[in-house]
Amino acid sequence: MGKMMSGLIITIALLCISFVICVAKECTNIPTQLSSHTFRYDLLQSKNESLKTEMFSHYHLTPTDDTAWSSLLPRKMLREEEDEYGWTMMYRKIKNSDNASGSFLKEVSLHDVRLDPNSFHWRAQQTNLEYLLMLDVDSLTWSFRKAAGLDAPGDYYGGWERPDIELRGHFVGHYLSATAYMWASTHNDTLKQKMSDLISALSACQQKFGTGYLSAFPSSFFDRFEAITPVWAPYYTIHKILAGLVDQYKLAGNSQALKMATWMADYFYGRVRNVIKKYSVERHWQSLNEETGGMNDVLYQIYSITGDSKYLLLAHLFDKPCFLGVLAIQADDISGFHSNTHIPIVVGSQLRYEITGDPLHKEISMFFMDIVNASHSYATGGTSVSEFWQDPKRMATTLQTENEESCTTYNMLKVSRNLFRWTKEVSYADYYERALTNGVLGIQRGTEPGLMIYMLPLGRGVSKAVTYHGWGTPYGAFWCCYGTGIESFSKLGDSIYFQEDGESPALYVTQYISSSLDWKSAGLSLSQKVKPVVSWDPYMRVTFSFSSSKGGMGKELTLNLRIPVWTNSEGAKVSLNGQSLKVPASGNFLSIKQNWKSGDQVTMELPLSIRTEAIKDDRPEYSSLQAILYGPYLLAGHTSKDWSITTQAKAEKWINSIPETHNSHLVTLSQQSGNISYVLSNSNQTITMEVSPAPGTQNAVAATFRLVTADSKGRISGPEELIGSLVMIEPFDFPGMLVMQATNSSLAVQDSSSTDQDASRFRLVAGVDGKPGSVSLRLESKKGCFVYSDQVLEPGMKLRLECNSDATDEKYKQGASFRFKKGMSQYNPMSFVMSGTQRNFVLSPLFSLRDETYNVYFSVQT
Repeated sequence: MGKMMSGLIITIALLCISFVICVAKECTNIPTQLSSHTFRYDLLQSKNESLKTEMFSHYHLTPTDDTAWSSLLPRKMLREEEDEYGWTMMYRKIKNSDNASGSFLKEVSLHDVRLDPNSFHWRAQQTNLEYLLMLDVDSLTWSFRKAAGLDAPGDYYGGWERPDIELRGHFVGHYLSATAYMWASTHNDTLKQKMSDLISALSACQQKFGTGYLSAFPSSFFDRFEAITPVWAPYYTIHKILAGLVDQYKLAGNSQALKMATWMADYFYGRVRNVIKKYSVERHWQSLNEETGGMNDVLYQIYSITGDSKYLLLAHLFDKPCFLGVLAIQADDISGFHSNTHIPIVVGSQLRYEITGDPLHKEISMFFMDIVNASHSYATGGTSVSEFWQDPKRMATTLQTENEESCTTYNMLKVSRNLFRWTKEVSYADYYERALTNGVLGIQRGTEPGLMIYMLPLGRGVSKAVTYHGWGTPYGAFWCCYGTGIESFSKLGDSIYFQEDGESPALYVTQYISSSLDWKSAGLSLSQKVKPVVSWDPYMRVTFSFSSSKGGMGKELTLNLRIPVWTNSEGAKVSLNGQSLKVPASGNFLSIKQNWKSGDQVTMELPLSIRTEAIKDDRPEYSSLQAILYGPYLLAGHTSKDWSITTQAKAEKWINSIPETHNSHLVTLSQQSGNISYVLSNSNQTITMEVSPAPGTQNAVAATFRLVTADSKGRISGPEELIGSLVMIEPFDFPGMLVMQATNSSLAVQDSSSTDQDASRFRLVAGVDGKPGSVSLRLESKKGCFVYSDQVLEPGMKLRLECNSDATDEKYKQGASFRFKKGMSQYNPMSFVMSGTQRNFVLSPLFSLRDETYNVYFSVQT
């Protein structure tokens, strides 16, 4: 009778958990600021004790759960002998399960995908690999060893991994995952050894603790957590460590890592059980208002590997019913929630669906994806402002420097990836492409290892370099977004291809990224080559080539090619071995079924077009706010604060490609003063001399000019080829405007259509100083007038025209002569000019920008 009663209690409890929303509840009761990682870090580092007291006095004031949970989940629910009741099977039987896990698309192993070394994605991956190899095992494990009471050689790292930061150790978990992904993607032997050394060092720490516990901070942090007293998200860090160990097992085959993960999970199973036995399950739910990362997700993974039902139960207990319940009743009520606290809970809920077949959790994630896309996302595909969700369809007033926390994009990609595997709907693959391209690829600073951003600014006249955090540093940042960043750039090949097994095997190509695939189940190798996209040839051109030393499997296989929503299927062309195929409407897959063999080739030609996309805001006063996209690529305008543009035509008429030849006409003019190099610069439309800037900065943009020739010369081998030509000087970021003589012989940038053309025409001549490689600019309309700097250079000094000076004066010769070199900034191959009635803008892909100032949205008036 006792066993039957226990079984009944567990059944009721699981029913309540499965439907998530026994009674509606309030969820976020920590003051909003404390949920922010940025605010929490600053507060803990502050010496303002009165502020700390005030903020933490509100910690967990509102009851998190209702009494229903207490009555349905009694204190002694977690029993050592729950396996004998077979509660897992019972749980499945009480469901009207629609689990179709056999029909889910299979992930293609990263071991079987290689990025093309000529691709942008490979360069991003390689930059990340360099960073992973730069990091030192002793420094990574310094705080772990100290916490375990072991000797800690070497030096600790800074930023959020400092030994006085409560979140320390989180990055090490991310590093375990990132190196596992990267090793699968590259099979780099040096990285494999570093991974092995790190696991061994962490294992020694766990052995020293002796309980299964493993972290860079003491277990007393969990005493504080369970006592509902302030502590910075200890389960968040534990999730990262557990996930890293599981990834090391799954991707690198490290069995020691799995043993460590299960021992850790056993330890925390005991802690949660003790909380429920001592207090109630309500008390456990209450503690979950402190961020716990993806604990449910990693515990579901451990259950799927081990089959041990206690991990399944523990995973359920980290599902956050007060948040999932809002989604279960399909209410868009996520405003005010800390975004990256809750997206991982949805990811865990997705794995719950895959394991249990509970259809509610499928509906939860589909609804969640729908509302984020429809009401809470930007044109990048990203979400959040200052780490939180705001009111639905009120995105216009959220534009600022602290948009789109990088972690949220990383986790939203997981949500969309899972939804695609379940449904095969192109819309989820389209979203993945948008968010990966515009929200992930640009968070690295070019090819500089270890420089990434926390937030992706989307306001007026913003820069990735000018946010609260700015660019991080390799050894002094280690923010949460550094952790997700190194993971993202380690697994760029994980969602290009998906497989479908069964009687009719198939391959789905969901991302057009130059790469190769070892399609083992087909006995074939597939090479995907994507021609670099350019503005002057509006097509994405893709070629698939098949090869095999075995000649294929001898049976029909289906190749499914995504026809993206951004293309015009009527203009798209696809051919198989030279024979044209019928292309379905955009938003579908083109399926090609045949017995594939070595030498088969499929070519695709997908039209790209410029289009505008309104911001997700239903207030009439913001209806003109538009983003501009070229196929899947979000374009950003080089500008400071201007974002109004008035046009009289459709987008394809007022936005035009920049010709391929224009880059060869870009120059930077410089002069030397001692050890300091100065450059001619456009400073608020006045021409000045400034200290030579670093590449990729807004000052580098200001120091770049295009030489416009009267005879419209095409490609040239170098700017020196233009010596002797009549030129006009156009600032890089002010297309259609020219440098010209203004009042008092000064030089200014003015609209070329409203000024005297003679004031803007210069003869480019060999430098009057007679030195090799120098040039001078002589105003064509006034004899003997040259662009001239002062005898003593200093930042901000205005340039002017100097006429009829003594040509033998050495100081004059020096001031009128400039060194001539390739422009510090260059047009991206996907750059355009957007023409307005007041001024024009250069548009470049957002992912390609570094420190330049830009707008993503424009107020477009027609």
